Amino acid sequence: MAEAPRKIMLKHIAHVYYKYTDMDKATTFLDDFGFTEEKKVSDGKIYYRGYGKEPWVLCAIKADKAEFGGVGFAVESEEDLRIAAETLPKATKIYELDDAPGGGKCVTFYDPVDGYPMHLVYGQESAQMLDIPLPHEPVNYPTEKNRPANKFQRFQKRPAPVHKLGHFGVRTVSFAKSYKFYCDHFNFLASDLIHDNEGIDRTVFFRLDRGDEEVDHHVFFFAEGRSYKVHHSSFETHDFDTQVLGHDWLREKGYKNCWGVGRHVLGSQIFDYWYDPHGFIMEHYVDGDLITSSQPPHRSKAGPGSLHVWGPEVPGDFLD
Repeated sequence: MAEAPRKIMLKHIAHVYYKYTDMDKATTFLDDFGFTEEKKVSDGKIYYRGYGKEPWVLCAIKADKAEFGGVGFAVESEEDLRIAAETLPKATKIYELDDAPGGGKCVTFYDPVDGYPMHLVYGQESAQMLDIPLPHEPVNYPTEKNRPANKFQRFQKRPAPVHKLGHFGVRTVSFAKSYKFYCDHFNFLASDLIHDNEGIDRTVFFRLDRGDEEVDHHVFFFAEGRSYKVHHSSFETHDFDTQVLGHDWLREKGYKNCWGVGRHVLGSQIFDYWYDPHGFIMEHYVDGDLITSSQPPHRSKAGPGSLHVWGPEVPGDFLD
């Protein structure tokens, strides 16, 4: 594999692909989770969007085996696609996203350590934000009352509407090899590194290096494990009330809660993780940190205290 002449410049995380054996169960869950169906394709593929400006955030694909189909990142230029096609492992040529909302061009490559697909896209057209009711009521504190008298808060039970894809994460069989590959080829920066008892780094939370632009604390994380698997994909929703209304909606529909609701330490998000009918973990989050490239990486020791400051205890299968 040739060395890239320069790093491939990622702009933002865009979308994920999931393959399902039972599309009826999958699509029912996706509706209940808060996605909006955008386009159905005749070959057993459905594109879902959030209410933000991304043309789509998840593609559900009918398949004989349930598996993660990779994540898409938007790149700065078509030149980034050319570099990717020429230098990344098992990379495709540049191809058109003919059936996808927003169109665009893409290069698919395969993670050299664990073998899962990754997709780089350029030229997608942004969508108009969906006009859906979202609460914007002032909050009353004990000594600071912001909501006028005789003004009430009233909420409707519903799924928590997805705004955007925030991040995804995997278990890798080699932290060191994965870390080197993604730092060498892309503009990832470590926001937090987690080490074991011997001081060896085993987990990283990557943000994008966008200079002075404010970016999410992480868009990609990986942690070393015995074998590869996708850990979860995480989607932003509007606020805490919206999130907990969505939690109750999923609970009442009979889905299995994985972990939550709680507050993370690294990234600060309020989290809520759910199993879909195929065993994939999907997260709603709100209130995450924003940082710039000037913030240095932080290192801390692995342990339950590094994962959450309030909420249920960490379930054992979350750490598998």
